[in-house]
Amino acid sequence: MTVAEIRQQFLDFFEKRGHKIVASAPIVVKDDPTLMFTNAGMNQFKDIFLGNKESKATRVVDTQKCLRVSGKHNDLEEVGVDTYHHTMFEMLGNWSFGDYFKEDAINWAWELLTEVYKLDKDRLYVSVFEGDKSDGLGLDTEAKNLWLKHVPSSKIILGNKKDNFWEMGEVGPCGPCSEIHVDLRRDEERAKVDGASLVNADHEQVIEIWNLVFMQYNRKADGSLHPLPNQHVDTGMGFERLVRAVHSMQSNYDSDLFMDSIHELEKISGREYGTDEQTDIAFRVIADHLRAVCFAIADGQLPDNGGAGYVIRRILRRAVRYGYSFLGLEKPFLTDLVPGFVSTFKAVFLGLEEQGPFVKKVVEQEEKSFLNTLNKGLKLFDEFSSKGSKDVSGKDAFELYDTFGFPIDLTQLLAKEKGIEVDLDGFKAALQQQKDRSRADAKKESGDWIIVTEDEKEEFVGYDYTETTVKITRYREVETKGKKQYNLVFNLTPFYAESGGQVGDKGVLIGNDDEEKIGINDTLKENQLIVHVADKLPRNLNQTFVAKVNAEKRTATTLNHSATHLLQAALREVLGDHVAQKGSLVNEKHLRFDFSHFQKVEKVEIEQIENKVNAKIREAVALEEARNVPFDEAVSKGAMALFGEKYGDTVRVITFDKDYSVELCGGTHVRNTAHIGSIKIVHEGAVAAGVRRIEAITGSKVDAHIKDKMNLLEELGTELGNPQDLVKALQSLQKENTAVKEKLAAFENEQLGSLKENLKAEAKEINGVTAIVDIIAVNNAAQAKDLCFQFKEEIESLFCVLLADIDGKPSISIMISDNLIKDKGWNAGQLIREWAREVKGGGGGQPFFAQAGGADSSGLPKVKELATTFVNA
Repeated sequence: MTVAEIRQQFLDFFEKRGHKIVASAPIVVKDDPTLMFTNAGMNQFKDIFLGNKESKATRVVDTQKCLRVSGKHNDLEEVGVDTYHHTMFEMLGNWSFGDYFKEDAINWAWELLTEVYKLDKDRLYVSVFEGDKSDGLGLDTEAKNLWLKHVPSSKIILGNKKDNFWEMGEVGPCGPCSEIHVDLRRDEERAKVDGASLVNADHEQVIEIWNLVFMQYNRKADGSLHPLPNQHVDTGMGFERLVRAVHSMQSNYDSDLFMDSIHELEKISGREYGTDEQTDIAFRVIADHLRAVCFAIADGQLPDNGGAGYVIRRILRRAVRYGYSFLGLEKPFLTDLVPGFVSTFKAVFLGLEEQGPFVKKVVEQEEKSFLNTLNKGLKLFDEFSSKGSKDVSGKDAFELYDTFGFPIDLTQLLAKEKGIEVDLDGFKAALQQQKDRSRADAKKESGDWIIVTEDEKEEFVGYDYTETTVKITRYREVETKGKKQYNLVFNLTPFYAESGGQVGDKGVLIGNDDEEKIGINDTLKENQLIVHVADKLPRNLNQTFVAKVNAEKRTATTLNHSATHLLQAALREVLGDHVAQKGSLVNEKHLRFDFSHFQKVEKVEIEQIENKVNAKIREAVALEEARNVPFDEAVSKGAMALFGEKYGDTVRVITFDKDYSVELCGGTHVRNTAHIGSIKIVHEGAVAAGVRRIEAITGSKVDAHIKDKMNLLEELGTELGNPQDLVKALQSLQKENTAVKEKLAAFENEQLGSLKENLKAEAKEINGVTAIVDIIAVNNAAQAKDLCFQFKEEIESLFCVLLADIDGKPSISIMISDNLIKDKGWNAGQLIREWAREVKGGGGGQPFFAQAGGADSSGLPKVKELATTFVNA
């Protein structure tokens, strides 16, 4: 049975039992503030479980792309070390929304595993929830009795709240779960130790493959449990583990899901998988991380220095450094594995194939950048490890980890080669401090939703109105970084919630009874719920209100959003059809559009793009808006959909000339392109490998921009005496300036030459060392550095310390000959860190040369004294 057949049999099994097959949601989460990535199959159904949305099908089945890099068993640094945990994995799942419950879920799971996949019943164990006194819950006897129809009691393990009670988060739907585990040990091992004792004991061959969650309760903010109005089933089976079990393998990585990449990596590296544990770990790390990185980039998350982008960059860099350190791969190699990855998954996740070239390019550029950083990190390690102390400090090890992506095991390996140790406790303390800071920054405490008015549907009417009468249906209190705010939900709202790159509306809520005004500071989308953020609650929550959007801000934002659509169409016309949106920001001030393109957009191209958009604006093209269009119909008619977005069954189509711009979009738009006025591109540049960014302004902002430029030209003309040809006048001034600089440089070089000869003449021979220690007059630290390097070329056994007061700021430069570093163990970087304290400063460098600055020049004589004492010792 092939990997593809195993996956398809799961989908077919449940489709025959009335389940609708649905597509995987993107691995990158857009509208859920509690998540960066899809980490479970239930994420895309969260609104249904929360009661914010009704499901059009009560039974569904899917395979979902998931990513986990933290939590139980998912520490990134552990992935690849064992044989059954991953960053990215497929989660097979079947779901019941208020339909069947425990009996069908358990019976079907057993039937599929034992009759379709033919797993050995004797190797299967199941667990049920034993109950929890603190929650007032007893043993899940219903699940236990159902399992007793399939397995003897010896195969049933009672699990505690940690293992057998599933919760969405600190609050929300939850319930007992029943796990199915498989014992993949060899028969002789099974005969020695009963598999039941190894369930949930982190044994690599006794693993969970399927979790059946029975959502019965809602956890409130006070910790109490309340029965849900409808009971749901949420199951998740790790596809990689299932394949391993069906094929009776000893490792998840032995299947074609990973081995295709591993075989290709063997060719690239010249190493063989299965011959050495350390290199095997490297093979597994790379094969696993490749999938996580490629799926995330394809779904729209580029590597970055913060947020979700930082997670992806960290995963990619971990793969690269394992290849570098343990497989000897010092050139980009992940990029060569991308085509094979695309080939493996293109039939499962539609749209992946067309993203392949873009993913390959981004990965290649990231690899090149990190390999350069890695080399810098290795040099820094050499500096840290040459301080003369026994250990590489925890602080230094953490800097290598945080700034250069060095895992602690790599730092320990390098240290071992030098015969020194790493302060592991200090590293762990620094790492924990960083985690604590991150948690504090991200901590958001939310109270329970308090229902004010029952309402079946909370509706957005902002396409047609910016002001309407509303009632508050629910509210909650939230606290972020000590600031208390309130989230309000209305029965209908004209406020647009931040999504699709467009910022959320601001405005005011006015009470009809008491005319109290409550400011709406932002509007957010939490899953499918439109949440209005306010600093206080109305005095009377039960009255009707007028919800009024800040129309000026909305209008300016709308101009920029419609201009973004015209801009994307123009980009594709001028640069080519490869252009695809990779991100956007639309607010009242400007628009920002990120797109795939592998080279700088030239000035002439910028002009062409700008002219095309302005031409469309002047054409006064009327908006064609179509709501509730079936998704497949919209795409078949040419509407542009973004890969990595999750669309509903029906969509909104925005058209400005059916032959020019047709897009799926939920944002607000002008009724006619003439309302935009004009567009001006103010910036173009790179934001990531293969991704360019354009920033532009529209409407009155363009008028103000042009006016500012004209005023600047007038001011320049006035300063230059109003010449007839302003450009020639500026060029003449630049030539004069260059000539003056050249004369000044020649004069400074002459002075520097005299200073150099004087210092050489005053150099002292001390115990075989030529010492130059003095306070000198130079214009900048670069001149002192230049003198140091000239002395190194001309003087053997040099010890040089040049001190200077440069515009009131102290400067220290130290140069030491290589033979003194070797013979005497002297280190310029170490000395400068000590002596810079005398000038209230700091700095660093390498053993042969270091520089430092400071805040107190009065300490320079003391530094001179310390240097003189040091060389005379």
